Amino acid sequence: MEKTENDVVPALENEEAPAKRQCIRCSDVEKQEKEDIKEKDSSYFKSYEHIGIHEEMIRDVVRTNSYRLAILRASESLIGKAVADVGAGTGVLSCFCVQAGARKVYAIEASSIAKQAEKVAEANGASNKINVIQDRVENIELPEKVDAIVSEWMGHFLLYESMLNSVILARDKWLKKDGLILPNKANLYLAPFTNVSFYCERIGFWSTVKERFGVDMSCLESEARKIFCSDVHIEIVDDSDLLARESLISELDLETLTQDDLESIKSPFRFSCFGRQTLCGFTAWFTVTFDTRVKGKESLSLSTSPDEPYTHWRQCCMYLDKPVDVEQDTIIAGTITLTPGKQNRRFLNIELTYQVDEGEAVTKHYSLTDGSS
Repeated sequence: MEKTENDVVPALENEEAPAKRQCIRCSDVEKQEKEDIKEKDSSYFKSYEHIGIHEEMIRDVVRTNSYRLAILRASESLIGKAVADVGAGTGVLSCFCVQAGARKVYAIEASSIAKQAEKVAEANGASNKINVIQDRVENIELPEKVDAIVSEWMGHFLLYESMLNSVILARDKWLKKDGLILPNKANLYLAPFTNVSFYCERIGFWSTVKERFGVDMSCLESEARKIFCSDVHIEIVDDSDLLARESLISELDLETLTQDDLESIKSPFRFSCFGRQTLCGFTAWFTVTFDTRVKGKESLSLSTSPDEPYTHWRQCCMYLDKPVDVEQDTIIAGTITLTPGKQNRRFLNIELTYQVDEGEAVTKHYSLTDGSS
């Protein structure tokens, strides 16, 4: 509480009164920070209003079938139960839960696509079981605790968009003790890869402009390299382009994971190369596991690995400033650190330090954003 003049303690005799300091009202600073977050979140949720992005996700057979099979396999745990679908989108997972026997599904979706989820529930005769709530998890109070949480929260590089934070919050607010979370585990992997032709085409393009159009633009190559080699690129990586076996860099258990755990994820890595090739960078992918807790039924996994069928997540690629030639058993070692974006916490910052054999250690910084900043 702000002090009045009568609350100020007078200086003792012969004691110099302290100089007056400018007071910054913390409430104003906090208010502005909240407004900034609200504006950025509004942009994020708005991106999910377009039905096209939901079509892309549902068209992803690996993704959609994995959730469908996992939810139906968990039917013994869902019959007559209450479920929260966090980030429900058009409501397909909520419908799977009803098909599995859920008594009530709270389909939570902050974007306006929630209106379409209501139509889907009605079209499937489930309006009396699916309660679509258009709001953020942070703002909602459900009328009951739930027995299970389902969510398709994974972004590129697993953690992009920070939706996992909302799942953790929902778990802490509503999930009953020993309740079910689908998926309940997630692993993030990293591997060195090569893609010389793509690298040369992107970086070397500016040196070809003079031959094509008569204007020398090779002076832009250094700027193009700087930008290209600081962004995370979403690509399809062929498993034959991997230079070594992958390294597990993060293993998340959604039953115990905390918000603080996601503030910084750091892991060492060490690769032994298969043979003579050119190291262009590193690529990342993830696997999530659905443990349905049904006796006699194995867990299901959804993988975005290069050696598994295509998914809309593809793989995340980070290119080096300069490719490096490697040989059989060349050692590539280092550390990788993932942190939320400073200006927008839904973005992802990656710090990667690597060393090839006894060469100099190099540190690279990459960012995964929506392209707006």
